[in-house]
Amino acid sequence: MPDTKKRMLTGMTKLLDQALEIARSLPADAQDDIARIVLQLAGAEASAPVILSEDERSAIAASKEASKRGEFATEAQVRATWAKHGL
Repeated sequence: MPDTKKRMLTGMTKLLDQALEIARSLPADAQDDIARIVLQLAGAEASAPVILSEDERSAIAASKEASKRGEFATEAQVRATWAKHGL
């Protein structure tokens, strides 16, 4: 079956189909995380609002202020954070 016809029958874009194919190779917990995000984005899963602590509110406020000043992480800092978390 041609790729275009297959997409029409499944109702999925090529990019979404590709993302799901890659997700199938991930561990179960990562697949579940992806599924929860997709369900939230699609509006199918209502989630309760997250209650932030004062520390979290302060951290967000500080981040917003730094952003207004044009202060952002360097590419090296971002890569180091990703590496720290195995990404």
